[in-house]
Amino acid sequence: MKKPLFISGEEAADMIQDDSTIATIGMTLVSASETILKAIETRFLNTGSPNHLTLVHSCGQSDRDRGIQHFSHEKMLYRIIGGHWGLQPRMMDLIANNKILAYCIPQGQFAQLYRSMAGGEPGKITKVGLGTFIDPRIEGGKMNDITKSAPDIMDVVTIDGEEYMRYKPIPLDYCIIRGTYVDEMGNLTTDEEAMRLEVLPAVMACKKFGGKVIAQAKYKVNAGTLHCKRVTVPGIFIDAVVMCPNPEEDHRQTHSFAFDPAYCGDIKVPVNTSDALPMTIRKVIGRRALMELSANDVLNVGTGIPNDVVGPIITEENVDDDVTITVESGIYGGIPMGGIDFGIAKNNFALLRHDEQFDYYNGAGVDVTYMGAGEVDADGNVNATRLGSRPTGAGGFIDITTNAKHVVFCSSFTGKGLECSFEGGRLHINKEGTLIKFVNKIQQISYNGEIARKKHQKMHYITERAVFELRPEGLVLTEIAPGIDLQSQILSLMEFQPIISPTLKEMNPSIYRENGPFGLKDFINNK
Repeated sequence: MKKPLFISGEEAADMIQDDSTIATIGMTLVSASETILKAIETRFLNTGSPNHLTLVHSCGQSDRDRGIQHFSHEKMLYRIIGGHWGLQPRMMDLIANNKILAYCIPQGQFAQLYRSMAGGEPGKITKVGLGTFIDPRIEGGKMNDITKSAPDIMDVVTIDGEEYMRYKPIPLDYCIIRGTYVDEMGNLTTDEEAMRLEVLPAVMACKKFGGKVIAQAKYKVNAGTLHCKRVTVPGIFIDAVVMCPNPEEDHRQTHSFAFDPAYCGDIKVPVNTSDALPMTIRKVIGRRALMELSANDVLNVGTGIPNDVVGPIITEENVDDDVTITVESGIYGGIPMGGIDFGIAKNNFALLRHDEQFDYYNGAGVDVTYMGAGEVDADGNVNATRLGSRPTGAGGFIDITTNAKHVVFCSSFTGKGLECSFEGGRLHINKEGTLIKFVNKIQQISYNGEIARKKHQKMHYITERAVFELRPEGLVLTEIAPGIDLQSQILSLMEFQPIISPTLKEMNPSIYRENGPFGLKDFINNK
């Protein structure tokens, strides 16, 4: 029976040839194969090789320092095809400064593209991406000027009279994965990983193109000691295994800790009042956003305000049994972590594979998705993928907002310096932000308001002081916070005049209450 070689990180780095295409599997720092990635970077810095690489990754894989940041060197990297770079400052600099070719593919389509590649299909065919910056008739997912003249990696095809995006196969030379236990035959488990990700589809895609699979593992065990159902990747598909010599540093479960059994489902931990969030603008926005829920809804939370506040508010308000929270990484239930640890949760009751989760998001679609946003225009187009000069990329944003039944964008009304206080159920603006978010023209179309209206998708844009709803006639102002002046604190801070609802009303004053629950449970169950 075929068995992999057990080698060092340095020997794994020596396997990588110049001009290769490498797929790495991970999300944030979860499942980052640090021992291997560091060795590849060190070899390049010492020898200038491997160089002219193409790096392929479905989602953001860094904590601003580690992960695929190790590839962020001019000449080492020639091209990147990825889903998100928000936690990769050096990579965003390379892209913004036209040092490398850069393409973006929506995260879910990328995770599923591996499946299509593995099966020898002509690509991933989907509606996701049409009408956004991913559409080749708009930007083609090309993230800087030098990529504009480069070949397209996706196109639009017509099937039965309807348009679809086709994400083309990407031949892989190497796939770098991570697991927990590996036996002497190379059979690999992912027991202690906080996400299941798309490890097996990516491995199979790599094998389809004759590529090599390199795995990093934490523990080595005797052959025959792993239960067959625990094996994520059979050893016959793995060419080399690197045992991590320093798991505390290079095989961390996530950025914030080396290992916590609550985040891989091994235990359930008590939830106490210390998990309640302090009163902030973000909490106010999250509270009002959650008022869009109904009993038994399944919801999704994206990065930014949603993932940082939605889970804790649901727990504080004791509505965990009334709704089901999901995250694109495959999480169902529990309390998601935010910020640099996005994508993991404690006490979740199920954890699906990454590509399987997007079968749900792209098919049936969640009842409500909560997403962050940077800009919106009068037609309801939203930009959440290019804010300023740095290209963050799509992540799962486009996948999830395309097919959700109800999209709720969560954002402060202005940015850069906004300071607020709350007293007596009223909002007070202590210092106005200097960045205008309601603009005549957004930098990049991440969400297409025209397509949303045509298919009668429900959409709200919620801030700390105003609520807007996308209706057939355009973006309509429907609510205003108590204590806020319509003209000076809303309309004068917008580049366009919104439609003002004839039934304009005040936002619920209870969301500005500083102590204790604000009554979400009663609100949801009395709808």
